[in-house]
Parts: sequence; C-alpha cells; structure tokens
Amino acid sequence: MDMTGKTVFITGASRGIGAEAARVFAAAGANVALIARGQSEIAELAGEIGETAIAIPCNVANYRQMAAAVEITVSAFGGLDVLINNAGVIEPIARLEKADPEAWSDVIDVNLKGVFNGMHAVLPVMKAAGGGSVLTISSGAAHGPVEAWSHYCASKAAVHMLTRCLDKEEAAQGIRAIGLSPGTVATQMQREIKASGINPVSQLDWDAHIPADWPARALLWMCGPEADPWCGQEISLRDEDIRRKVGLT
Repeated sequence: MDMTGKTVFITGASRGIGAEAARVFAAAGANVALIARGQSEIAELAGEIGETAIAIPCNVANYRQMAAAVEITVSAFGGLDVLINNAGVIEPIARLEKADPEAWSDVIDVNLKGVFNGMHAVLPVMKAAGGGSVLTISSGAAHGPVEAWSHYCASKAAVHMLTRCLDKEEAAQGIRAIGLSPGTVATQMQREIKASGINPVSQLDWDAHIPADWPARALLWMCGPEADPWCGQEISLRDEDIRRKVGLT
C-alpha cells in the first residue's frame, strides 16, 4: 500500500500499536502526526522517523487540544487523509463495586470521548478534500462482558456504535469508517492486565499475544479498497482470512 503524499493522524502514538502504526505508515511513504500525552516519547519517535513525522502533545479527551492538533497537522502537511483512533486505557482495573467513580469516568473520557473528539475534528478537513479513512481500534470487549473491565467494555461498545454512526452519516461523503479488533496484543496494556490477576485474560501466557506490528500492518491494509466491504463494520485479526489478506500468515 503506497501512502506517498498522504497524511495520517495517530492518537496514542507514544507506544504499542500507535507507535508501530507510525513506523509502518511512514515506511509506506506517509506523513505521520504523532499524538499522545507522553511528549518525550513521541518526540523521540518523530526523531527516529525523520522529517515526515511531527510530534504533537495532546490529551485526546480535551476537544480543544484535539482540534488544535488537527490544525497543526494540516498546516504542516497540507491535509489529513487518515485518522487512527488508537489512544486507549484500561487502568484502574476493578470490579464495579470497588471502582473509583472518577477514575472510571477518566477511562470513558479517553476511550470514548477521545474517539468522538478525533472524528469530529477531522471531518471538515476530510470532507473538504473529498473523503478520508477513520480507523478505530476496537476490542472483543465491545461485544461481551469481562470481569473488572466495565469501563473498558462499555467504552469499546460505544466506540463500535460510533463507527457505525459515522458510516451511516458520512459514507456518501467519502468517509470510510472501519473498526479493527486486534485480539490480545503484546503491549504495555497487556502488562497492566497481567499484573491485575483478574479474569482469564490476565492468565494468558505472554506468547499468546500477537506483536504490535500486526495490527499496525492491518491498519495500513484497511486504507486500501480491499477493505471497503468492511466500512461501517469491524475487522477482526482473529479471522485467519483477514490475516491472509493482510499478509500476516
């Protein structure tokens, strides 16, 4: 997939899937805007990638900051073709009765409001250019309850519906909205899950998790026409046929 001349806006780009997506898209020729709260991490990654990357410290839960980050990206690269809604958190992991209400709400702010903020901020730019791709990291937790993950499950279920709503409202204007459910990925989030010791996911062996570059490569594939049948839906990397299409087998 040749992304030369395209610009990709990646939230949660300081580590894990977001950082690997930045590397994969940059290698495909894209300009990449690295969005995260961890300023030093994205600055280091931008230095690694070179002049086609910019680092923009930003809290995705703050709409003004997100809108400003989009403006900076467009000013730097002349447009914005792909939004990757990757930023997400799962801590603190806790059963409902023990959950701290403010901490629970903070997770919703990042995982759900952050996705809405990204969608809302990029839509005018993409529509003015005739379209674009909005790719959002989903989860199996969007479709089934997991003990002590009420905040994560609720936010991911809502994000799944946001993707469907965006497709219904804007597909005719050239907006390609697709979710990606990667399964369990060898990232810092999985280390946090492992440390919690709660529910079967925390008991998985580390080698059960896929490497972060797999979903990154899937996101690149999702920018092409072969992924068009999944617009408004969700792609699962647990699907062997999808892995073959992406080239992961």
